Amino acid sequence: MRAVAGVILVLAAAAALTLGVGVRPASLAEVWRALTAYDPADPVHVAVASIRLPRLFAGLIAGAGLGMAGSVMQALTRNPLADPGLLGVNSGAAFAIVFGALIFGHSDAGLMAALAFPGAALAAVAVFALGGGLRGEAGPVRLTLAGTALNALLLSLVSAVVLVRGETLEVLRFWVVGSLSQAGSRPLLAMALTAGAGTALSLAIAPRLEALSLGAALARGLGTRLGRVQFGALVAVTLMTGAAVSVAGPIVFVGLIVPPIARRISGHVLRAELFVSALLGATLLLLADTAGRLVLAPAEIRVGIMTALIGAPVFVLIARRLRPGAAA
Repeated sequence: MRAVAGVILVLAAAAALTLGVGVRPASLAEVWRALTAYDPADPVHVAVASIRLPRLFAGLIAGAGLGMAGSVMQALTRNPLADPGLLGVNSGAAFAIVFGALIFGHSDAGLMAALAFPGAALAAVAVFALGGGLRGEAGPVRLTLAGTALNALLLSLVSAVVLVRGETLEVLRFWVVGSLSQAGSRPLLAMALTAGAGTALSLAIAPRLEALSLGAALARGLGTRLGRVQFGALVAVTLMTGAAVSVAGPIVFVGLIVPPIARRISGHVLRAELFVSALLGATLLLLADTAGRLVLAPAEIRVGIMTALIGAPVFVLIARRLRPGAAA
């Protein structure tokens, strides 16, 4: 409980930094006044309420969604390298949006957000099938290779789209590297409800996912219907990842870094792990976003680049610890 309380305090501090840090710094008192006694003539109030508050909400939605999606994917595949970004789910959502911009234009933010979900779903199913998940053979190496191959394919397709229609380049800049800078134009409430639906589904199937960790044969012996559990997990991952990509673009490594820490705090109980993963994912994303605004101020490093800088060494460390042929 102390560890969870500590995470909540750090998340609160990260939220305060998100609201206070920027080209026009704001003290806690100014932030409070902007939220409770908004003055449209005060530029600090405008910055806090119109730019930083939507940025905070987007970071909470995307960070929590990606953290929980990583926990679900790792529980489903028994793979410590499973992450929506590394396994191509983020890229599938981003490709669907870029392709939609080619066909429909990109003026409707709601339509662009909706396109993320079929893209994420198709990518999740493809990687899971290519990695042997449908046969119960989803080992870490196989899934990682399948995700890498799918990422490369989707990146090539995105490049082809840009070559065909140069005006999609501006869309590509956002949907290839994640950012919270356009949060104000995203359907935050709808995506929060969507991520909430994915969270509810994840919590509902958590005990059955824990049974899967014992192995497919034993899980069947305990009465677990593997097909239904796998389908439910993929739906939950699609909802949470699609919502995250819709508000923040494709952000990698959050779902890789967060679950191992959450498991240490929660004691390997999946429902508790999901709760802690949501807190840690939101905290990590908000802190990475704040750091990106400070490192080269007044310029900004996109949060997707910041999480990649943090996550790449963690990926290498986890990969080095895996034994050849391990099923995680």
